[in-house]
Amino acid sequence: MDQKDMKILEVIQNDATLTVTQVAKTLNISTSTCWRRIQALEEAGIISARVTLLDQKKVGLDLTVYSAIRTHKHTSSWFNGFHKMVSSNPNIMEVHRLSGDTDYLIRAVVPDMNSYDEMYKEMIAKVDLYDVSSSFSMETIKYTTSLPLKKSDF
Repeated sequence: MDQKDMKILEVIQNDATLTVTQVAKTLNISTSTCWRRIQALEEAGIISARVTLLDQKKVGLDLTVYSAIRTHKHTSSWFNGFHKMVSSNPNIMEVHRLSGDTDYLIRAVVPDMNSYDEMYKEMIAKVDLYDVSSSFSMETIKYTTSLPLKKSDF
């Protein structure tokens, strides 16, 4: 990847609705060159998807929950069950395996506290969890899906 590829990525990750022609004009390159570069970035898996981001509150998902999960079972069969449970729950947006005292961190979005309670009961019914400690977001200070691509952004 060169600087033009990085600029293409920067432009389209902030607005995926731009046409190839619009992206090319932003970079001062030909439309066909821009299209070939975007195709190459997709084929390399650098561009993994083109999506539309929604405002979670405007679609009724008012509560963001972060659940720290601890388990005493570190077997492949336990992990497979856990993976199946989190993958099948549409309210679970992210799952990270962590180092340290917490084994997994889940970010979920739900309409309200009752919905979270139902989700929690479903999780513990499907998988043996040693400890679930949840925190509820009171305010989002910063949220972005744009990755920092310039070295100066680090």
